[in-house]
Amino acid sequence: MNQEIHSTSSGQARQCQNCKKDFVIEPEDFAFYEKLDLPLPAMCPYCRWKYLLAFWVFGRFRIAKSALSGKTIITVLPESVPFPIYDRAEFVSDAWDPLTYGKDYDESRSFIEQLVELRSKVPHPHQVGTKNLNCDWTDDVFESKDAYLTRSALHLEFVSYGYRIVNCKNCIDVTYSFDLERSYDCLFCFKSYNLNYSFNSRDCMDSYFLYDCRNCQSCFMSWNLRNQKYCILNQSYSKEDYEKKINEYNLKSRAEIEKLKKEFWQHIQQDAVHRQDYNLQAVQSTGNFLTNDKNCRQCNFLEESENCQYVFRGFQNKETIDSTGALGCEKCALGAQAQYGYNNLCNLYSIGCRYSSYVDSCEESEYCFGCVGLRKKKYCVLNKQYTKEEYESLVEKIKTDMKKRGEWGKFFPLLSAHCGYNLSLAHIMFPITESEATKFGAKWEEPDEPHYENIISGDDLPDSIDQAGDEIVKQRILCPETKLSYNITKDELAFYREHEIPLPNRHFDWRTLERFKPFSLMITPQKGVCYNCKKEIEHYYSPEIGFKKIACLDCYQREVA
Repeated sequence: MNQEIHSTSSGQARQCQNCKKDFVIEPEDFAFYEKLDLPLPAMCPYCRWKYLLAFWVFGRFRIAKSALSGKTIITVLPESVPFPIYDRAEFVSDAWDPLTYGKDYDESRSFIEQLVELRSKVPHPHQVGTKNLNCDWTDDVFESKDAYLTRSALHLEFVSYGYRIVNCKNCIDVTYSFDLERSYDCLFCFKSYNLNYSFNSRDCMDSYFLYDCRNCQSCFMSWNLRNQKYCILNQSYSKEDYEKKINEYNLKSRAEIEKLKKEFWQHIQQDAVHRQDYNLQAVQSTGNFLTNDKNCRQCNFLEESENCQYVFRGFQNKETIDSTGALGCEKCALGAQAQYGYNNLCNLYSIGCRYSSYVDSCEESEYCFGCVGLRKKKYCVLNKQYTKEEYESLVEKIKTDMKKRGEWGKFFPLLSAHCGYNLSLAHIMFPITESEATKFGAKWEEPDEPHYENIISGDDLPDSIDQAGDEIVKQRILCPETKLSYNITKDELAFYREHEIPLPNRHFDWRTLERFKPFSLMITPQKGVCYNCKKEIEHYYSPEIGFKKIACLDCYQREVA
């Protein structure tokens, strides 16, 4: 495809082949792509992220059968996937051999087409995640115990309905939060205990409805507080008066909670002071939601990483570019949900691979090219074993052919993603219409509408937790928003009663996505002025989010920190 290209003093300006917006390839990018022997990108960073995120399934949990043994499994992979789905324990066992699917390279055909054909035949694991106990109803969860209907997590214990969380214990409905205990309905909260209905707060305990608070205890409906106790609406009280005032709120009532949530959000929009970005200890780095990063450019949701560029969602990465969901990767490019990789290109759902390119669902393999489902293998192409010399010669031949066809450095085709765009993380962060997805090259899937009997509407649940009887755990509940059913577990009911929390009347995925929604409005840099000093600044708050007091770092430090 022809593309408008012209040089600028700071880099090379191009027009994105997808969205048609201008973007700049910075001087630092040239060296990075050259070192990795990659062509310069034809799409802007946001469209590159959309493309890679479309391979990240955020589908419905469903009960299925392992194609190998018939064992019952729970998976988020849709029924439409062309490949067999194996129970993960069976997938990594010796009960089958992925090399039996090996095929010769046909130089007369597109290599990526041959790889897509291979991907459609080789079995895939039903679930991403390892070293878990009693975590059947999870996906992308690692080293956890007793997690339920939770995604993208590490080191959990007794957590339900979590999403992108680490080191959490005895929590429900927590999203993008680390080191929480006995907490409920939190977003972007850290190192806190018994924190509820809160957003962007750290080191807090025994509190409700906090925004941008640090080291606070027993506070309610407050924002921008530091080292405070017994505050309501940012006003200090004595311990006795605070407790008396709190008791005036009926926190057992769903109607009261919904009213407080709306009031809380209005205070966040109108009264809270917002730092121009959400970065913490990000040295010489650009982007938003960066924590303990160094020399990372145009990244979002990245922690403990160094020398990375255009990474969207990652943890502990080095010298990695154009990737999503990268965990522990170094010298990698064009990865989607790849973990603990070194010197890899175009890796999808692969763990512990080195010096490998165009691999899908491979584990602890090295020097593999265009392979699917391999474990502890070396010198393989299209799942066929070669000697070191044969491998090196064939890979060089394939790379030359791919460059001639314009394939080299392109990711797997969007149509080969495990799910439709609307069932992926891409649609959560970059929502588009079905026609836009089709134009982008992605597919769109509408799952069958389920039919239920003996079910009640979420709107008919009792308003107060005191009114919820033990029989509720036997009842299926229909979400009025999603038309999907869910249930209240026995342990969940005990948690709500202990914390005096009303029963949720919406599906767990709807709750997670509603909680996560503000983040989709905080990833694109905006030009603005500091509300206080009127200095021009770059911030990350879309006008749609409605924040009034956006401050430069200096004014934020003076007024808040």
